[in-house]
Amino acid sequence: MIVNPYLNTEASSVPTPAPTDAGGQPPTILQVLPRLETGGVERGTIEIAQALVQAGWRAVVASEGGRMVRELDRIGAEHVTMPLATKNPLKIRRNGDALARLVRERGVSLIHARSRAPAWSALQAARTTGVPFVTTFHGTYNLGPFAIKRRYNAVMTEGDRVIAISEFIRGHMISTYGVDDNKIRVIHRGVDFSRFDPDKVSAERMIQLSQRWRLADDEPVIMLPGRLTRWKGQLLLIEALKRLKDLRFRCVLVGSDQGRTAYRQEVDDAIEAAGLRDRVQVADDCHDMPAAYMLADVVVCASTDPEAFGRVPAEAQAMGRPVVAPDHGGSPEIVQHHQTGWLFGAMHPGSLATMLREALTLTPQQREALAQREMAHVRRHFSTEAMCAKTLDVYREVLTR
Repeated sequence: MIVNPYLNTEASSVPTPAPTDAGGQPPTILQVLPRLETGGVERGTIEIAQALVQAGWRAVVASEGGRMVRELDRIGAEHVTMPLATKNPLKIRRNGDALARLVRERGVSLIHARSRAPAWSALQAARTTGVPFVTTFHGTYNLGPFAIKRRYNAVMTEGDRVIAISEFIRGHMISTYGVDDNKIRVIHRGVDFSRFDPDKVSAERMIQLSQRWRLADDEPVIMLPGRLTRWKGQLLLIEALKRLKDLRFRCVLVGSDQGRTAYRQEVDDAIEAAGLRDRVQVADDCHDMPAAYMLADVVVCASTDPEAFGRVPAEAQAMGRPVVAPDHGGSPEIVQHHQTGWLFGAMHPGSLATMLREALTLTPQQREALAQREMAHVRRHFSTEAMCAKTLDVYREVLTR
C-alpha cells in the first residue's frame, strides 16, 4: 500500500460569517479570466460565483464572454465583458485601467485572477485601487527558452494569497519561482456530484452512447478521455495495448483533435501499425461524460507531462470506475495505488500494460469493493463544496487581515 501524504482536505463544517465592507455590505468578489467558453478553469469560476451568491456575497466575473455566461445569469452573478484574452502589452495595460474603474464602480472588495494575461491587468488594478489580490496557479505553464516567459508566468505568484490546485503545483511554485510557502493555500479541484453520480445516469443515456460508439455488450471497454494532443498520451496507450492482445477489450479515445489533423493521422497510423484497427477507435468529443464513464470497464489517464491536478481520475473514481493513472503530477494525490486505482510508471508502456491487465482481470466482487472505496474516497476529499468553502475561507483570510 502506498500511503498518500497529501490528503488533509476536509473543509470545516462550521460556516464562517462573511466579513463586511466599510458600509456594512457583504463583500464583492471580482474574478477575472480570458473567456467563459469551456474548460476546468471556467467551470471553477462558475462554481465559486455560485458559492458566493449562496453565501450572501456579491459575485462579479470579467471576461471576453462565451456560452457559459448564461450560467452566471442563472445563479445571480454579474458578468462584465472585457477583452481579457489579449496578450498585447498595450491592451493589457488598458484592461488594467478598465478593471480599476470597475473596482470603484462596483465597490469590489477583492480581485481573484485565474489566468496569466488577465492577471497582469488585475494586478495593475489591485495596486491602483488598493484592494487585495488573489491568484490561482492552475498549471506548470511553459517556461520557454527566454527569461521573459518566466517573468510573464510569475504574475500568478503575486497574489496576497496564491491558491495551488495540488501539492504538486505548490512544490512547483516554490522550486521554480521561489514563492513563500506561507502565502500558498492548496485547494484541490472539486467534482460535481450532482453530475458525476452513477445513480443519476439513466440506462437510456448509456444505451444511446453505446450505440453511437458501436460497442458490444460483452466487450470490456478501456477509455482514455482527453483532447487529441500528444501530451495526453494516446500513443503511449496504444503502445501498451500491443502487450494485451491476449485479452478481450475495446479501447475508445474520447476527445477532439481541435484542428490537430496531423497528430490525429499519427494516432490512426499507430493504431494500424499495432494491429489494433478493430479494437481501438477515436470517438471525438463527448457531451455526456458521466454516461461515458459508466460504459468504461477501465478509465485511463496516460498524460506524458505531469497534470496539475487531473479531473479524469477524480471524476472516474466518483463514478466507481477502475482508474489507471501515471505516478507523476497531481495523480498520486487523487489515486491511492492498489486501493482506489493503479499508478503506473510515467511514460512506461510496459508498466501501463501491467496495471491495465490487473484492472481488466478483476472479479465482479473485487470491482464492487473497489468502486465503494473509490466513491467514498472522492466524496470525502474532492467535492465541489469543499473546494468552494476553502476558497471563500481564503477570501475571508485576506479581507480580515
